[in-house]
Amino acid sequence: MTEATRAGFVALIGEPNAGKSTLLNRMVGAKVSIVTHKVQTTRARIRGVCMEGTAQIVFVDTPGLFRPRRRLDRAMVAAAWGGAADADIIVLLVEAHRGLTEGTKAIIDAMRDRIPRGQKVALAINKIDRVKAETLLALSAELNEAFPFVETFMISAEKGYGVDKLRVWLAGEIPEGTWFYPEDQIADLPMRMIAAEITREKLTLRLHEELPYQLTVETETWEDRPDGSTRIDQIVYVARDGHKGIVLGNKGETIKAVGQAARIDLVAFLERPVHLFLQVKVRPNWLDEPDRYSEMGLDFKDGD
Repeated sequence: MTEATRAGFVALIGEPNAGKSTLLNRMVGAKVSIVTHKVQTTRARIRGVCMEGTAQIVFVDTPGLFRPRRRLDRAMVAAAWGGAADADIIVLLVEAHRGLTEGTKAIIDAMRDRIPRGQKVALAINKIDRVKAETLLALSAELNEAFPFVETFMISAEKGYGVDKLRVWLAGEIPEGTWFYPEDQIADLPMRMIAAEITREKLTLRLHEELPYQLTVETETWEDRPDGSTRIDQIVYVARDGHKGIVLGNKGETIKAVGQAARIDLVAFLERPVHLFLQVKVRPNWLDEPDRYSEMGLDFKDGD
């Protein structure tokens, strides 16, 4: 008798910067979600596919839950809750050193209204290497008093502590069924979008203040060449003329450095030579264009 296959969706939710993208990348074993020091960097519901024994776990990496102000923010939060409600299991990530913040309290309150009754919600206290054991135990007790989590895990997504235990548990809890994806597929996002996300990560790391949230990257053309290399042309859309100069940098130094850093990641991800070409264009109203939202995997209407 061969062991039955399992397949299911797991939504990772939490405040911005709680470590969801880092955990997703650690589980999948490849970079499928951008990781930066800035909040709100994950815009689309990126799905990473992880195999554990005969179980296929499909992770939904949702945008960080926060108080939305702009149309883009509202669409991101709607995507996050949509991903959570559709999942078989939800994992709430909380940063150990920040504890039960007002933001986490708001998420827990919202879960009571938005999560279907009977849906399994696990707690993962992340960045455990930053606090003492007694602080962890006290935080775990406080959080479990606030919400009936089915399991609690102590992890460090960055260093890998406790991640295997969480993955094995998830594999045993998802439903029996046939796999959704081929065994060697790690993400269901088109490669074009993953490539755009990698470039946007480098821009976010390089730039400061509000500008990263007022730009987007789209892959315009993708050409797999006979010599085994890939040519990728991307456009960086910014909202104002002044932003274009910031992205380009003095004598084009900034965009050149961004392109070099993105190309290194793309070569590692695609495992082939990559020729990356970036253009910067001003598009004043891109934040109000339905096509830009579709490109990011978001619903324009959710921003209303």
